[in-house]
Amino acid sequence: MPVPLHQAKAEFFRTLGHPVRIRALELLQDGPRPVRELLAAIDVEASNLSQQLAVLRRAGLVTATRDGATVVYALSTPDVAELLRAARRILGDVLAEQGVLLAELRAEDRST
Repeated sequence: MPVPLHQAKAEFFRTLGHPVRIRALELLQDGPRPVRELLAAIDVEASNLSQQLAVLRRAGLVTATRDGATVVYALSTPDVAELLRAARRILGDVLAEQGVLLAELRAEDRST
């Protein structure tokens, strides 16, 4: 029995629900990178990064190629970068709205 689309989407977003995975995807927006560069930019143990990259690879969000002893990761499609940009815009809008509400709350506190 196939998985319902809403369930597949939920699993997709759960895959994105880890800060190391998000950071790796952000770094890969600029192009393919060897693991050593990702490791230098993300403050985690090598084994942790390897596990998170494996999750992204299994989900089809990144690809891995070997160049000798070096493993190079890349986004599987430009749509992944677009999704990250969309998330950034949405988060910015949400935070801006919260900032407006906070300013209103503080103004109300000053007037009472």
